[in-house]
Parts: sequence; structure tokens; C-alpha cells
Amino acid sequence: QVQLVESGGGSVQAGGSLRLSCAASGYTYSSYCMGWFRQAPGKEREGVAAIDSDGSTSYAEFVKGRFTISKDNAKNTLYLEMNSLKPEDTAMYYCAADQGPYGLALSAGDFGYWGQGTQVTVSS
Repeated sequence: QVQLVESGGGSVQAGGSLRLSCAASGYTYSSYCMGWFRQAPGKEREGVAAIDSDGSTSYAEFVKGRFTISKDNAKNTLYLEMNSLKPEDTAMYYCAADQGPYGLALSAGDFGYWGQGTQVTVSS
């Protein structure tokens, strides 16, 4: 059974940094595409970043140069380093996983497994 547990969210001021973690279990972690998504109140869930089994990455335009996705296969853990945070980054952040080939497109429909989310709040 695939389990994804996020941590690391919190409240920061604009310009600050946070590192999100996602601990994965129940599957062959290294063979899956992993991604981070976010959803703000009243808005649709949107892709933030993804990393494929071979280490290839993709980012949404609105986080390029500020966020970095990485993974540690030995620890079965996915990370999202977030710098230069803006109030508009405020959202619930979700970790996602899938064995399919389309994860780098950052479409929520291509991910079959989801964590419960961790809240990120950025104040101005």
C-alpha cells in the first residue's frame, strides 16, 4: 500500500524559505515519478514540480529559480526546497507519486497516489 506523508510546512514571511519533505513507503520508490502540487482556497490544484525515476525534473513557471525538487532514494524521501517565498505561494502542498510516464507534465490527473498535504502560509 502506497503511503505518502508530507511535513515541513509552516508560516513564514515573504522572502523566507521552507523545505518540505515527503516520506514514501509501500512501493519501489526509485521507480516512480514524484511530484509536488498545491491548492489554495477556491483554486484548482496545480503542479509545482516533479522528478522522474531517472532524475529528470520539471517546474511550473511560477516557481522556476525559487524552488528545487530533489529526492533521496536511500531514504525514500522527496523534498521541495522553497526560497524567496511570496504571499501567492500560500497553499496546501501535496506530495504525489505515480509509475506512469507522464508525471513531468505536472498534471494532477497523471498521479494516482497522494499525501494528506502540509500547509504553507506566507505573510507579506
